[in-house]
Amino acid sequence: MNATTRRIGFIGLGVMGSNMAAQLAAHGYPLALHDRDAATAARVAAGLSEAVALPSPRAVAAVADVVITMLPNGLVVQQVVFGDDGLGEALASGSLLIDCSSAEPWLTRDTAHRLGTRGIAMIDAPVSGAEVGARTGTLVFLCGGDPEHVARARPMLDVMGRRVFHLGPLGSGHIMKTINNCITAMTFLATTEGLLLGKRCGLEPEAMVDVIDEATAASWISRTQFRQRIFNRQFDDPFKLALMAKDVGIALQLAANADLPLALSAHGRDLWQQAARQSDPAASVSDLVRWLEESTGITLQSD
Repeated sequence: MNATTRRIGFIGLGVMGSNMAAQLAAHGYPLALHDRDAATAARVAAGLSEAVALPSPRAVAAVADVVITMLPNGLVVQQVVFGDDGLGEALASGSLLIDCSSAEPWLTRDTAHRLGTRGIAMIDAPVSGAEVGARTGTLVFLCGGDPEHVARARPMLDVMGRRVFHLGPLGSGHIMKTINNCITAMTFLATTEGLLLGKRCGLEPEAMVDVIDEATAASWISRTQFRQRIFNRQFDDPFKLALMAKDVGIALQLAANADLPLALSAHGRDLWQQAARQSDPAASVSDLVRWLEESTGITLQSD
C-alpha cells in the first residue's frame, strides 16, 4: 500500500495507459485520471479503487505531485503540460512528471527545461512490452533523467513493469525507445517479405514460422504476430501502424541530426510511411502485412 496522502496523476488512458493505471490502483495508489475523452476517463475510474476522473490536466495537477503521462507524441505532451488548463498551471514546485509516451527526445528536453525553471522535475520513461505487458504488469521501462528523480519514480515503475533501465540523462529513454521500435519495424518488414517469398515458392506460412521460431531469424515479431493476428486474418494488434511509422521517423531524424547514414532503416522508414499513408488512420501495426500482401498479390494463408 502506498503511504502518500496525495493521488498519483495519470493522463492518457488508451490501451497502454488504462492498463498501467490499473496496475497502480491494484497496488494501493490512489489515482487522479484524465483523458481527452471524458467518457474513457470515467469508465476507467469506475473500474478502479480510489480513482477519480478529473476534467483537465490542471485539475489533476491540483491534487497530485507525481503525474504520469502516456500520450502519442511529444507535441501532445507539451499541449497537456503547457496548454490551456494544462498541468503547468497547477503543478507545484517539487513535483515530478514521468513521461511514458513514445516522444521526440528534443521535445522532451525542451519540456523538462521549461518545467525545471519552476522547480518541477521530469524523467522520460517510455515502455516496451505492448498491451500484454501493460495488462500483466510486465513492461520494461527505459528511463532518462537525474538519478534521484528516477529513484523517486522507481516504486511506481516497479509495480507496472518487470525491469527498469536507467540509460542516462533526460531524453535517453526516448532515444532507446525509438531505436528499439526502429529495429522491431525493420524486423517486421524483413520477416513478412521472407514469408511472402516462401509462399510464392510453395512453402506453407505456418510451417515457415515454425522453422523461424526455432532458427536464427526468430524474433518477438515472429512469436507474436503471424499465428496470433495474420494467419487468422484478424490484424488486431492494438498498437497503431501510424505510431510505428512515427517512431521510425524519430529514429531517422536522430540519425540525421548525428550525421549518421542508416541506409536500411531509411528505406524501411519510407515503406512504413507509405503503408501509413495508404492505410486507415486507425490501422493496426499488423496491417503492415496486409499492405505488403496487397502490393505483392500474395496472401499469407494456407492454400
